[in-house]
Amino acid sequence: MSDIRDDLEKTVDRICEAHCLKEVFMSNENGVWPEALWHALEEVGLPQACLTEAQGGSGLSFEEALFVLRRSAYHAAPVPLAETFLAGRLLSAAGLQVPGGVLSVSVSHAKDHLELQGSHNSPTLSGHAHRVPWGLSCDHLAVVAERDGQQFVVLLAREALAHSDSESVKNLAGEPRVQFDFTNTPVIAFAPLADAKERLLSEGALMRSVQMAGALQRSLAYSLQYANDRVQFGRPIGKFQAVQHMLAVLAGHVAASAAATDAAIEVSAAAPEPFFIAVAKSRTGEAAGKGAEIAHQVHGAMGFTREHNLHHLTRRLWAWRDEFGNETHWQTRIGEMALQQGPDRLWPFLTSL
Repeated sequence: MSDIRDDLEKTVDRICEAHCLKEVFMSNENGVWPEALWHALEEVGLPQACLTEAQGGSGLSFEEALFVLRRSAYHAAPVPLAETFLAGRLLSAAGLQVPGGVLSVSVSHAKDHLELQGSHNSPTLSGHAHRVPWGLSCDHLAVVAERDGQQFVVLLAREALAHSDSESVKNLAGEPRVQFDFTNTPVIAFAPLADAKERLLSEGALMRSVQMAGALQRSLAYSLQYANDRVQFGRPIGKFQAVQHMLAVLAGHVAASAAATDAAIEVSAAAPEPFFIAVAKSRTGEAAGKGAEIAHQVHGAMGFTREHNLHHLTRRLWAWRDEFGNETHWQTRIGEMALQQGPDRLWPFLTSL
């Protein structure tokens, strides 16, 4: 690990150990914004980690920024760090200024339909955005809308969101998700961006893959600790071959998800690389399901209680695997991309990766 990554890990660990407490998780699931946690992250510039220094960022590389995201997911930090990264990247790609504060994005839901209307000087937004993460907690929201067959990145302020019709729900992890119904809602800024929907979907899938990789890593750590601490029939359960086998399988899923996400990150700094991201999201989604199952098997009934921290991770794994496309969606995309190569180019394509 490089010195920078070592420092980032220590920083994220210090902040999360101080602010990702049981009462914070409980209050957050009841709708209380974790102000102290977000403020601590902002003090060291982590929400702007994906931006360049010219845009007000902290000067980290893309790989280092997503290492921060993975480590925050390792602690199940209940804040929209991924969404803030996504919004910043999307706005930057469209050439728009990235505002400070808490940001969020639409999630390219199949039922979303947003239209940019009005004049150039008085633009408005109409339509529906489903399951927007942290929609009522963000200072600004970035969405993708269409006008005359062209895609635009659109920025809205908290005030506009507050005056729009909304319905708040929660995902399986207790994270807030909001449906917005916009009717001639004022827009702060907008700019055209070709394939903006595809970019948002791909980068969202990459962010969720990174988060799942971090949560899986912590689930393995919890499982190893519990297997060594829990004594049954006079010895730790980690000494039993059946438990050792489960832990080995879990470790394999953790390693595979980390390798897949690292490969996608490496080639997606400038723009999302569809094939690598498809592999990462489908592989980490599969690992999320099987890994969570194994972690709970190792913990037995203890892992299902609200007193144990494991459920903060596994509920996020189950929720994140379906956002920005589930395994079936991305595995289908992998098959389509393979078919596009044709019989003569498929093997050279695979060996060139």
